[in-house]
Amino acid sequence: MQTNNHQIKDYSTELERKYGAVGSKEREQFDEEAWNFYTGQLLLEARKESKVTQEELAHRINSSKSYISRIEHGQITPSVGVFYRIINALGMRVDIVHPIV
Repeated sequence: MQTNNHQIKDYSTELERKYGAVGSKEREQFDEEAWNFYTGQLLLEARKESKVTQEELAHRINSSKSYISRIEHGQITPSVGVFYRIINALGMRVDIVHPIV
């Protein structure tokens, strides 16, 4: 695993250097992949916290174990509807709140 030894002071500048300016094709692709990974990690942690296997979760949402695995590995992002079905199948809920300013 490559680390930066805490040398990066401005992540925005580093991301722009590595993936291009916000709005560029390369940056949009990076951002999409980052959101896929983040969403997958959220759902993986929620599933494990609920002590549910991928197979059981797949059964609960009428899907396949490989589909759940691809989501958790950040290879795909579920639609909003599937995301809510997964959350519901894990006995959880999503709250939408205004950020504290």
